[in-house]
Amino acid sequence: MWIMISGPYRSNTEDQSGWKKNLEVLNRAALAVFKKGHTPIIGVNMALPIIQITGESSYEDLMKPISLQLADKCDAVLRIPGESPGADNEVDMISSRGGRVFKSVDDIPEVPKQRGR
Repeated sequence: MWIMISGPYRSNTEDQSGWKKNLEVLNRAALAVFKKGHTPIIGVNMALPIIQITGESSYEDLMKPISLQLADKCDAVLRIPGESPGADNEVDMISSRGGRVFKSVDDIPEVPKQRGR
């Protein structure tokens, strides 16, 4: 499955050190999802390089649209705890079309390893 990792990035902190910590939480969850045999998707990781090229003033114009376009392609979502309207939008989008919503990495089924891979 393609699983979106959704959670706070900027919504619960004002400084870059908080953003960095939040992104680390998202990335660690993505690694755990990958180790279960799935493809983790983090909207922030896709949007930030584009925002860096276009300038910080484009954050609002790019972050949410890019994340929601990615969410539209995902089969499921792992919702990381914490206040985040953007993450809530991703969860709503995925669940509204029947995608699974996971609250913990432990709830995500492991993909059986195939021989020769």
